[in-house]
Amino acid sequence: MSRYRGPIVRKSRRYGEILFGNGQSKTNAFNKRKYPPGQHGRNSFRKLSEYGKQLTEKQKARFMYGLTEKSFRRCYKEADRAEGITGDNLLIALELRLDNVVYRAGFANSRRQARQMVSHGLVKLNDRRVTIPSIKVSIGDAFEIRAKNQKSPMFEEVKLTKKPTNPKWMEVDYKKLSGKIAALPDKDDVEQMIQSQLIVEFYSK
Repeated sequence: MSRYRGPIVRKSRRYGEILFGNGQSKTNAFNKRKYPPGQHGRNSFRKLSEYGKQLTEKQKARFMYGLTEKSFRRCYKEADRAEGITGDNLLIALELRLDNVVYRAGFANSRRQARQMVSHGLVKLNDRRVTIPSIKVSIGDAFEIRAKNQKSPMFEEVKLTKKPTNPKWMEVDYKKLSGKIAALPDKDDVEQMIQSQLIVEFYSK
């Protein structure tokens, strides 16, 4: 299954959550029609089975972080092999992806935009230009927007308006458009709208 590239508000309406942080216009569109898309969406009150709830939670997380089914399953298997609670391990691993780190730092308005920035080589990791959004960062890793790209109007706006609201597990310098991983995120730093235990139950069948 390929990565989803369709209408993002439609997916948010399908799962009842704002899955993509793409600005106020998308939020307004979601709030205006808080019911599933389609001809019968407004009158749809279908009760989900336990499997349906598990599948929905897995799909929410997959679309939110922009992964294919194959990549998401690989993340789950790695989380299952690691020590600790599998569900927490999974969400922490997703948070440590480079595209998510760029998004969390405030350099991009959405994970989609952050992924594109990394894919196009706008980001450096430990002083090396990288183009792989799925790279997993570690404590001490430093990331930055390449100097030749910092003069872009998009990044100039970040320098002027972005407030220091980045997660506590990273240090960000908005003037230099750079950051450093200071610690690993814990369960309080991940997306709270995702019920990771349901994802674990889905893959444990």
